[in-house]
Amino acid sequence: MSIAWVFPGQGSQAVGMGHDIYEHFPVARAIFDQADDLLDMPLSSLCFEGPEADLIATENAQPALLTVSTALLRVLEDLGGERLARPQAVAGHSLGEYSALVAGGALDFPTALRLVRRRGELMAEAHEGSMAAVIGLAQEILEEICQSVSTPPEGEVSAASSTVVVANYNAPDQLVISGGALAVERASLQARERGAKRVLPLRVSAAFHSPLMTQAAEGMAHELARADVRDLGVPLIANVTALELRGAAEVRREAVAQVVAPVRWIASIQAMVAMGCTTFVEIGPGKVLTGLIRRIAPQARTVTMSTAADVRAFVAESS
Repeated sequence: MSIAWVFPGQGSQAVGMGHDIYEHFPVARAIFDQADDLLDMPLSSLCFEGPEADLIATENAQPALLTVSTALLRVLEDLGGERLARPQAVAGHSLGEYSALVAGGALDFPTALRLVRRRGELMAEAHEGSMAAVIGLAQEILEEICQSVSTPPEGEVSAASSTVVVANYNAPDQLVISGGALAVERASLQARERGAKRVLPLRVSAAFHSPLMTQAAEGMAHELARADVRDLGVPLIANVTALELRGAAEVRREAVAQVVAPVRWIASIQAMVAMGCTTFVEIGPGKVLTGLIRRIAPQARTVTMSTAADVRAFVAESS
């Protein structure tokens, strides 16, 4: 059994996440307590009790998700011990890439926590633009629509605010567009006209993974230049390229580029399948990635790891 560990991103957060592992496992409790101390805020209480309005705020959701995923990872490692098979590859969806970097040894938890807190703050500061999920339309058609909408009339200079791009290649039948609000609206209308089954505006504060996030990417470049980043012990399949990364310099470039670049999740899963990965373990709250992977690689086995019972069952089966 060749295993890949995958980590969810923003949108998977839910009030109550991580509470049972905090109650049952000292290694998980240590991660939550460390997060509270490092951020000088009751992040654990926000995860366990909410309020939801505060938890879903970008600057809070990002460190909260990293903390829960890392706590689950530490429980898995502690229970599995030497019997636990190491993954052949790791990957994370957008924010989840930082959890994957912790799992792969490129970042320690305190460093990753500070980085994602700052990433969340920078992204929250970018109030311009919108996003929409497009269901049931071929990516080639949607890319053509985005290119058409974003192309300015002859003689005019295009601005980021008039641009729309495919931001998330989540599954063959689920794509996300991002950009200036008017550009997203126009692209959404054309997507419906060209045969999309549904187009759903997303409740987000800005146009993530688009050129409108350039200032946030510049801020992250400054943060990452000062951060302690190490080579990976396990290859990371990068969001931006869907290629294997191992070196610290590559990790820094990826973490900056992924703020403005699309998340190529379909290609990332296909790359791990090509490497021989047959089992995908989603480590974090929810089942979003599990659902996407089943549509990308229906032959693969998927395992959800979001509760104490999930971890115990997987370790028992793997022993």
